[in-house]
Amino acid sequence: MSKLHLFLILATFSSFISLSLSANPPAGAGEVNKWCSQTPHPNQCKYFLTHNRRHFTAPKRRSEFKKMATEIALDTAVQAETYTKRLGPRCRNERETAAWADCVKLYEDTILQLNQTLDKKCTQFDAQTWLSTALTNLETCRTGFVELGNSRNVLPLIANNNVSQLIGNTLALNNNGSAPKQTYKDGFPTWVSPGDRKLLQASAVKPDVVVAKDGSGNYKTIKDALDAAGKRSGSGRFVIHIKRGVYNENLDIGNKLKNIMLVGDGMRYTYISGSRSVGGGSTTFNSATVAVTGDGFIAQGITFRNTAGAANHQAVALRSGADLSVFYRCGFEGYQDTLYTHSQRQFYKECYIYGTVDFIFGNAAVVFQNCMIYARKPMDKQKITITAQGRTDPNQNTGISIHDSRVMAADDLKPVLGSFKTFLGRPWKEYSRTVFLQTYMESVVDPAGWLEWDGEFALKTLYYGEYKNSGPGSSTGRRVGWGGYRVISSASEAARFSVENFIAGRSWLPATNVPFNAGL
Repeated sequence: MSKLHLFLILATFSSFISLSLSANPPAGAGEVNKWCSQTPHPNQCKYFLTHNRRHFTAPKRRSEFKKMATEIALDTAVQAETYTKRLGPRCRNERETAAWADCVKLYEDTILQLNQTLDKKCTQFDAQTWLSTALTNLETCRTGFVELGNSRNVLPLIANNNVSQLIGNTLALNNNGSAPKQTYKDGFPTWVSPGDRKLLQASAVKPDVVVAKDGSGNYKTIKDALDAAGKRSGSGRFVIHIKRGVYNENLDIGNKLKNIMLVGDGMRYTYISGSRSVGGGSTTFNSATVAVTGDGFIAQGITFRNTAGAANHQAVALRSGADLSVFYRCGFEGYQDTLYTHSQRQFYKECYIYGTVDFIFGNAAVVFQNCMIYARKPMDKQKITITAQGRTDPNQNTGISIHDSRVMAADDLKPVLGSFKTFLGRPWKEYSRTVFLQTYMESVVDPAGWLEWDGEFALKTLYYGEYKNSGPGSSTGRRVGWGGYRVISSASEAARFSVENFIAGRSWLPATNVPFNAGL
């Protein structure tokens, strides 16, 4: 495509948006300027608020302004999604088509998140989670083109910074990340139905269907069981028991499949295995062996694998963008990018996680508790990095919190421990946020603790903290001297990253029947 052709397409799209918006009378300019000046992107705020088809009147209260800002972001996202869907025929190869397909899906998810945020029952904490997710989706869309080396053709037509900036404005207006207060009945939040409470208080969970490779269950594949779950009436908890065995399947448990629970026979017996990778032509986002976005997802007693190997670079075993998702006594095995905690609120309890480069990454609000984290032997000259957190906006309520866990060398790394350096994390995005709390660290952890991503990038804007860790790798005496790194000495500062405060765990985890510690 010529530069002139690209310019004409962009100009036409820009004119279309401008004409469709400017056909309506603007809201009061003076009041708009006053409100918009309080946002991080005032120019976008002023333009889209005064040229919008909804015929806004000037807001009088902050709550009105916040709703307007969300509606504007939603309108612009819908336009961008419509335009993005039309760009499929312009893709020049399979890799570009793969990245474009991710973007279509991610824009659909973004619109869903923005619509949820406008619900009157939505709390501020919910809204901040869903707005954070919407912004993460758009960043993920751009990332796919870049990592597959196809960023010059279709991506400039898809990339619409106005949508990201308008969501960023709404995030700033909504920024009150305090966890909501919750009342309980029979040990569960009151929003859990009596039927669900009775089910979860039972000594054993009765499955709705059983999956078994040998034909002894209702289905031989997990996909068939999920298809059956999608045909059920209502959206109550649906339990799928997966008997021991290795299931070579790639699963996408989408938004419409809510409250799914996968129960294996134990992480050493039930495996779900795949081998997609960036080296093999997938985006990181689409390389996942199992991807889940349906709210309320629970997995127990299963190991998720990606067997693509270190030479194929990014290869995800599990990607979760499921709000209020829980993984209990599960395993995650891969090399680079094993566990993609993409977005939303997530909790991992007594899990085993294996990898080499950035093997716990993403932009969820996620807590790992009592987990075993194993650094594996990487490729020659690689450095091992446990985390790569992807917060792009300081108002996102996201980050990685690793509490009361263990960081160790896997068996394949132990004989060559002196040949590779292992770090707790590196800043994938500008406001990367990760904390290790009361965690045991073996000598595998390099004395510097943390690794740069690219020179000085994000070293002042990140938030990396360590609090009361133990073990030979936990000494902070020779840690990095970055502006954003801190040794946390205050119990109240550390408590911000507890299950109770960071993911509002008291309001939803009791319903999962998974044991957890709310505080530190």
